[in-house]
Amino acid sequence: MVLDKGLGKHALKDLIQCAGDYIDVIKLTFGTSAFYDRGVLKKKNDLITSSGIEVMPGGTFLEVAIWQNTLEAYLKRARLLGFTAIEISDGTIEMDERTRRETIQRVLDHGFRAITEVGKKEAREALSIEAMHRLIAEDLANGSFKVIIEAREAGRGVGIFDQDGKTKKEEIDRILSGIADANDLIWEAPLKNQQQDLILRFGLNVNLGNIPPEEVLALEALRQGVRGDTLKQAYCYSRSSRS
Repeated sequence: MVLDKGLGKHALKDLIQCAGDYIDVIKLTFGTSAFYDRGVLKKKNDLITSSGIEVMPGGTFLEVAIWQNTLEAYLKRARLLGFTAIEISDGTIEMDERTRRETIQRVLDHGFRAITEVGKKEAREALSIEAMHRLIAEDLANGSFKVIIEAREAGRGVGIFDQDGKTKKEEIDRILSGIADANDLIWEAPLKNQQQDLILRFGLNVNLGNIPPEEVLALEALRQGVRGDTLKQAYCYSRSSRS
């Protein structure tokens, strides 16, 4: 899942031409969709979807729609603008479980792919591990395609990352302790060391999010073992397996 913070038409076209095969979802992050000319936004979304890539607005908009009780209007507008997926989050607002369940259903009823997120944007508001397990299980049961593990755009001081952006491996263990299939999760991991840690932990097909557009091919090289950080492990493994 790639973050688009304001790519123009030509930059987006170049991204898709060079790296589109390695992108599953492009998120027009935060509330940036509100600042485009409507025609430009529609053309961007059409370009993305015609390339076989999902496109969704940031979860911030969904939270505003819930807060202001305008979800129906929001979903209708998102459909008209060509979005194909909706992120359902409560990183800032409070959302009870009934509202969350009903929101997923309404998103699905409007023909979108539902992608939910668990976790708070402020570390002091972090969910208990029991609450995370419950929300992940319920979201998947209610029709969410994947569940994002919150780490914000910066990848520091939230979720599985400490203030320096280092991976808290024990936190991953705690999350996995209540998960049936790790492939149901998307780990927000904007920094290279985080991506490397998750690839080495889960394998090259781990679901990663909040990837900067300019890092897509570099990440694919990391996945495939043709970057020094992962080539060494692949090389050492190959040598040990022959001995």
